Formats: sequence, C-alpha cells, structure tokens
Amino acid sequence: MKLILISSPDQVNDEVKIINELFELGLEYFHIRKPADTAEQVRKLIAGIEPDYYPCISLHQHHCLAEEFGIKRLHYTENERSKLKNNTLEGLITDGFILSTSIHDLSLLASLNEYHYVFFGPVYNSISKQGYKSVLPPGFTLSAMKASPLIIGIGGIEAKNMDSIKKMNFDGAAILGSIWKNTEQAVENFKIIQECIKIVHT
Repeated sequence: MKLILISSPDQVNDEVKIINELFELGLEYFHIRKPADTAEQVRKLIAGIEPDYYPCISLHQHHCLAEEFGIKRLHYTENERSKLKNNTLEGLITDGFILSTSIHDLSLLASLNEYHYVFFGPVYNSISKQGYKSVLPPGFTLSAMKASPLIIGIGGIEAKNMDSIKKMNFDGAAILGSIWKNTEQAVENFKIIQECIKIVHT
C-alpha cells in the first residue's frame, strides 16, 4: 500500500530538516502543496531537500520548477485538470512525467487513464481542514476489479485507521494533518504510521 505525505500548506519550523528525516526513514512519495507560496518560496524548499529524493517529489503548484530540479511528478487539482489540453497531457506523458489528480466522484475514473493515481476523499473527517467531512457511506468498499488509475484515500487518515484503508481496498493513503498538526512530533507520528502499515501487510 502506497503512503504519500502531503506538505503542510503553511510555513513550518524546521520543515526541510523534518522532510529530509522522513525520507531517511523511508518516505517514498512527497507532494509539495503550497497554494499560497510563491515560486521562489517553493524553490527554496526544494533546494533544501537532498537531491537524491527529487524523484520522489510531486509538485502541486509552480510546475515550472520541475525542469529546474529534474522532478518528474506533477499533481493537478480538479480545476486545473479541466483546463489541461489533450496535447499538453500527451506531451507530459511522452516526456516521462508521472501524473496525479484529485477527484470527488469515482465515476470519473474511466476518463482518467492518463493519470497514474488519484486522490479520493475525504475518507474520514479531515484533521487539517475544519468542517471537511467524510463523503463515504457506512460499509464503503472499492471494487476489487477497479481499473487504473490507482486510488489513494485522503482525508483524516492516521495510524488508527490505516487498517480500515486497506480493508476498503484503497491502493494507498495520503497523510497530512496526522503528521503536521504537531510538527514537534512529526517524525514520531510518521514512524507510528509506518509500523501500522507493516502490521496491515503481515
């Protein structure tokens, strides 16, 4: 099961240090989502991350920085996806980019085969966004026969519900609030989630 960490949208003390520590612990995928930041602020953040980890980074904003840092992962919001021209999308795929997007309606999956994975949720009530409630009915389970792209659960995901994410047949989980709600405990919280994933897979 894939585990994706999304950056805090806000400025975080020792953010670069924490990110590098999490990569050292085995973080595989890191999405930089900084909607209020300038390109220069995001550039500074990336520059502080060890270059060996650049292949693991996906950009939500300021996609122009991808070429500068050799980043090959781009994320598109629903709104941005609707504006993306087919020839642009085809060009990105030809150039070897791994693309992801966000959805709130699973019926859209059939039209998103160009994307490697999608974020779907909120699965649980959001930790980081007040009032952002779960959209899933009781007993929800994804079809075992679902086609590509992969479906990554997002929203309210923390250690205690990692087993449920697996049982609902998600291909992975995206975490945010469970790590960044208390930055002093970010590394320890990540370790706990890692352990839960190991248990889920045993």
